Amino acid sequence: MGRVEGKIALITGAGSGLGRAAAIRLAGEGATLVVTDVNADGARETVQLIENAGGFAWCQKQDVTQEAEWTALIDEIMERHGRIDILVNNAGIIIVKPIAAMTLEDFRRQNAINVDGVFLGIKHGSAAMAQNGTGSIVNLSSVAGLRGSANTIGYCASKGAVRLMTKAAAKEMQLMSLDIRVNSVHPALISTPMAESIIDQVGGDTEGVGRMAARQSGRYGTPEEVADAILYLASDESSFCTGSELVIDGGQTA
Repeated sequence: MGRVEGKIALITGAGSGLGRAAAIRLAGEGATLVVTDVNADGARETVQLIENAGGFAWCQKQDVTQEAEWTALIDEIMERHGRIDILVNNAGIIIVKPIAAMTLEDFRRQNAINVDGVFLGIKHGSAAMAQNGTGSIVNLSSVAGLRGSANTIGYCASKGAVRLMTKAAAKEMQLMSLDIRVNSVHPALISTPMAESIIDQVGGDTEGVGRMAARQSGRYGTPEEVADAILYLASDESSFCTGSELVIDGGQTA
């Protein structure tokens, strides 16, 4: 217990799935959580779960593609707490379509949330962390950011971008002599609402999704397994890790 005791942590897209699991995990290890999501009801539910377990959290509705919302949120966190120690850029979407059917709007929407949202988080989160000279930024990429996958060209493009933005930001923090670490997490198929949305988008093809699971130890991963990885990178235990990619995929990319 207490692996992130007393730290202030912001997690985007924490109204469900991986973001919610990470928020609960960090709160259980002593962090105060700032939970954001475009789904305000989901964010409030996450806060309630944390508080019911004896943790501390508050939430705010946030569209991560809007820079003005980032600046207002960071200002409020700094006013309330005076610092940000941990930022988890988790908010993201997936649109599953063959290239011929994917519209430019589909492609741009994924990149607006998955790439622009992470860029804005890194930009404004690191600026706040720089005031205290230290912090940890964890960006959610995917195994789709490591290798190609049919019918997900926009998602692969966005998650590949997150992987290299992470490395670029990590090097820049070092050049600025800031103890701000930036790392990425690369989950495979995890049992979350996003996995359910994939099944819906492929017309209920559970057999096809099952074949994907067979390539990763024969099962879906759990949100808690990914949350444990996020906790490690958020905590001081990973003090020598920056610009790294932590793959949580049950061997899928092996």
